[in-house]
Amino acid sequence: MIDSGFLGVAGGRIEYARWGAGAREEAPLVLLHEGLGCVSMWRDWPADLARATGREVFAYSRFGYGRSSAAELPRPLDFMVREARTVLPGVLEEAGVGGAPVLVGHSDGGTIALMCAAFGAYPLGAVVTLAAHAFNEPHCIEGIEAAREAFRHGNLRERLARHHGERTDDAFRGWCDAWLDPRFEHWTIEEDLARVNVPLLVVQGRDDAYGTLRQVEVMAGRTAGPCHTLVLDDCGHSPHRDQARATTEAIVRFLEGLR
Repeated sequence: MIDSGFLGVAGGRIEYARWGAGAREEAPLVLLHEGLGCVSMWRDWPADLARATGREVFAYSRFGYGRSSAAELPRPLDFMVREARTVLPGVLEEAGVGGAPVLVGHSDGGTIALMCAAFGAYPLGAVVTLAAHAFNEPHCIEGIEAAREAFRHGNLRERLARHHGERTDDAFRGWCDAWLDPRFEHWTIEEDLARVNVPLLVVQGRDDAYGTLRQVEVMAGRTAGPCHTLVLDDCGHSPHRDQARATTEAIVRFLEGLR
């Protein structure tokens, strides 16, 4: 059963959904979506994850995505820092998510999760990243340039419109324009990673179009807490879709190790 609706946060409206409400009293999992994602783009995986872990799963759409309020454009280049320090804690407090939740972040969402842990912005039990970024790299820029062409001349805009509706153009521009801004070329959170001292699971696809395995190496080598890594074959930028079973099983094992 899904509980969904809207939260009033930072003067705007945030779309949210919950799966497995009333699960046994262990810390919930909080899903943080990718740079073009939203609640609906997680598809069936949150329900599967709730069943597999026996925990509540909570997700929300950031401002400018899905059915949440619009975001001001252009996005500031520290947009992930702002989300980690201000919006995410506000959402969790307004939603009543307590008990040191486990953040599960995909791509930009994974980076936001790492920064939330680094800044101590909210008490966390652990972090799981799926294809997260610790720094910008040429491979990522090439992937985003290809996505821009697919949005302009392919069917990417049509596919995203099913989830973002009237927000589609702004959602894409907010993500693409920030990552391709020349001032963002040398963006990194490598120094911040040293303050991440909660248990961490880093999942990456070997065929990720937006990040090399160097991302995994940096996260594992720089974070202060215990870190587990999983590199998946036949997997691109979305481990929870490309290798859903393996990703879910890895998260289950990781959570069991926290007890």
